[in-house]
Amino acid sequence: MKDADFQGLVQGMKEAQAYARGERVDGLRVHIPAEIDVAGVRRKTRLSQAEFSSRIGISAATLRNWEQGRRKPEGPARVLLSLIDANPRVVEETLANRGA
Repeated sequence: MKDADFQGLVQGMKEAQAYARGERVDGLRVHIPAEIDVAGVRRKTRLSQAEFSSRIGISAATLRNWEQGRRKPEGPARVLLSLIDANPRVVEETLANRGA
């Protein structure tokens, strides 16, 4: 392996560690999908529409509109749905035992 290739791998690992710690990484680009199968994401969680909408802080009517294609999630909602799609328990894991 060339030294430049090795140094590139080392730099990438350092950036990954920084990102995992929540630090800003210059040049990092995050892809947020334009289209999300909201019903499919919810099915992964095995929650009803009422349970899912309550869990993510939206009205059941909003969720129904997304699932039926009358409206589309925007901005932060797309990010949250993408996270849930990747890990259906992310909300519980993140917010568990946070107290109120």
